[in-house]
Amino acid sequence: MMKGDHLVVVRNNKVQIKLPICRNITILQGKSATGKTTLIDLIAQHEALGESSGVTINCDVPCRVLAGAKWQRDLADIEDSIVFIDEDNAFMKTHEFAHAARHSSNYYVLIAREALPQLPYSVDEIYGLKNATRSSSKYPAYKRVYTSVYRIFSSTSFTGERPDLVIVEDSNSGYEFFATLCAKSGVPCVSAGGKSNIYRLLRERPEGEILVIADGAAFGAEMAYVASLMRFKKIRLFLPESFEWLVLSSSLFDDARTREMLLHPVDHIESAEFFSWEQFFTKELIERTSGSYLSYSKRELNEVYLQPREFDAIAAELPDLGI
Repeated sequence: MMKGDHLVVVRNNKVQIKLPICRNITILQGKSATGKTTLIDLIAQHEALGESSGVTINCDVPCRVLAGAKWQRDLADIEDSIVFIDEDNAFMKTHEFAHAARHSSNYYVLIAREALPQLPYSVDEIYGLKNATRSSSKYPAYKRVYTSVYRIFSSTSFTGERPDLVIVEDSNSGYEFFATLCAKSGVPCVSAGGKSNIYRLLRERPEGEILVIADGAAFGAEMAYVASLMRFKKIRLFLPESFEWLVLSSSLFDDARTREMLLHPVDHIESAEFFSWEQFFTKELIERTSGSYLSYSKRELNEVYLQPREFDAIAAELPDLGI
């Protein structure tokens, strides 16, 4: 079974690449010549030749490279591993790959400059690589390139400025809550009817300042498109893991078990069972409230969550969004 976070350190006598893995899908993007393809090549060399390759891999789980026309056959034999795929493999963009990955027990590191809308990956797990060169003090001519990662998309800061419009990703329970919140302050609120519609809505709407609320756990594929609009439109993003995560984070669930789970969700989420963290938090909230007055349904919000005590408990978890 694959869960928990892992650190992958790949090195030879010229380079060292350090990559933290926190979820079942990690995306590597960024400029050329930063080490993305080198990472794949080194892991493939180690896989083929072992120690004689001159490559060392330090990780608590196996690291494998998936490539070529027979990827489905090869993937069927890989379990409980971190699987690396370079962007020149066209299968990575197919629904067949998404289906196979969803039903596997592996984590995946995908080098992909283009968005992969068939995969639900987090905005927090899109990384670039950065290099630093260090010389040995004993042998000044000997240099090694040290490569680490940085998040490409940073979090939005909020100052309490009132938006002209709020766009909410879904049309179910989360939207009902935020529509009620917006109604209290007189801010228009619309549902996008799905994350793939947010970019179109942002282009079409004439409002001056727009706040987007979406599930960060699966919004990664939309981020590049939305970020491109942010260069000339005033757009703020509030991207919690999911609405269910917000509810669980509230004082309505202030028990030790929930606090620990929210502090270290990666230790509780089995990749073979949950393809995205949003699915995990939904299941947790439904199971924890089953048979109680807080009984939760994703399709339609239980009216109790709109009662003052419950509503205020959830709203208290929000940053100052201006609504």
